[in-house]
Amino acid sequence: MTTHTTRRALVVRGGWDGHQPVAISDSFVPFLQEHGYAVETSEDLAVYDDAERLAATDLIVQCWTMGTLTREQCDNLTAAVVAGSGFAGWHGGIVDSFMDHGYHLLTGGRFVMHPPGFHDHTVHLVPEQAEHPIIAGLEDFEVHTEQYWMLTDPHIEVLATTVFPPDELRDRPAVTPAVWTRTWGAGRVFVSTIGHKPDDFDVPQVRTLTERGLLWASR
Repeated sequence: MTTHTTRRALVVRGGWDGHQPVAISDSFVPFLQEHGYAVETSEDLAVYDDAERLAATDLIVQCWTMGTLTREQCDNLTAAVVAGSGFAGWHGGIVDSFMDHGYHLLTGGRFVMHPPGFHDHTVHLVPEQAEHPIIAGLEDFEVHTEQYWMLTDPHIEVLATTVFPPDELRDRPAVTPAVWTRTWGAGRVFVSTIGHKPDDFDVPQVRTLTERGLLWASR
């Protein structure tokens, strides 16, 4: 059911084409519109120069890999979130976007590496978070895609994890966050590491938790 438009969403996409930022972000635009958002898109990071525009936005969805933010752009984005704008994204479009340390404080995590290619692995939902609105009613699920090794800070709420098995370097399994949320000032941040390619979102649980994450993060 389409609701009356009362909120504004800004989709910022670009950077490395391998993550198909336009195609994948476009797949979420109808969902946002159906939930009452007026959606704007930008394929230029100069949008982050406009502090007033960011501050007036209820949800900023970012799908931008391997770019460069100026200090002012990072400060404007962070200030908007601190004041209440939501910030959300998936995969390299949010955790492998920029090198600025202030940016990683905002997102709560940074991509380090992934094993070569795509492989089957399980996404484990955190039992203690079973009632969280982003994952409520879902169960652990399998994906065939890149598995991200993440460095994260203590101030995140982990909703799902993946496990790297022992190998010639690691003598025991390593659990790394795959989906998390955080608050930063008055704003909410949603991050999912899943979503290298469009068909990753054909997995019902991936599509569902991502859509819910966008709504959860919004003002």
